[in-house]
Amino acid sequence: RARALLQQLPPQDCDERYCPGLAEEERRQLRAFSARRRQEALGQGLACPVPGPCHGCPCRKCGRRLNKGDPGISAARLGDQFWHPSCFSCHFCHQQLVDLIYFQQDGRIYCGRHHAELFRPRCASCDQLIFMEECIEAEGRRWHLEHFCCLECDEPLRGQRYVMRSGRPCCRGCFESLFAEPCQACGDPIGADSEEVTHQGLHWHARAACFCCSLCRAPLRGQPLTCRRGRLFCSDSCSRGQDASSTASDSSDSAFASAPSPDS
Repeated sequence: RARALLQQLPPQDCDERYCPGLAEEERRQLRAFSARRRQEALGQGLACPVPGPCHGCPCRKCGRRLNKGDPGISAARLGDQFWHPSCFSCHFCHQQLVDLIYFQQDGRIYCGRHHAELFRPRCASCDQLIFMEECIEAEGRRWHLEHFCCLECDEPLRGQRYVMRSGRPCCRGCFESLFAEPCQACGDPIGADSEEVTHQGLHWHARAACFCCSLCRAPLRGQPLTCRRGRLFCSDSCSRGQDASSTASDSSDSAFASAPSPDS
């Protein structure tokens, strides 16, 4: 329950004491934002049996009938509406609302976290709302300017090239030294800017010198291939060490080059 409350009602969304490093103007904006939400949107659902006058009313979420005496949840800010207890959940994340605490917006109920994100972006690094005029947006997420750093070396990445790793940015140097896959042919790391081919969990540079038949050196990009013990062949005949022209290939496997990741 405590973990769910911290997730649904982040203390940093309403109390500046949980937001170290805020400038005074940001503190002022946070106080005003929190006060406005409490006044206009915050409520707590009431668990009670469905009263007689509401017999047969539909659940606000699922539409199924609620009968007199059935357990239901009402929300004063949304009028004479009832929910099944299991249906009283955040419109965005669909989690049941712990302690029935909700925020309403345009007739829908939200947990505190996702209600706040309707109005302010949230930093993917520190999990605080962003009140600065500028922030960094990348891969559909937002960061404070000072928090957009390499996950390994903490180098600031504003204006720099990067690669996303597990949802966090990584500078090119750290990516190539720590995470880049080695090419099966030449052994060199496949850098963030290099085209890569993968097949059966193995990796090659997409260039013809690396991704080619191990016997006749024919380029294999977009072509049928046979893979045996980590070596590539353009045909079964080449994989057996025979002349490639003597027997037609019956392999149906193909591998395709991928462009540099859009994350880079």
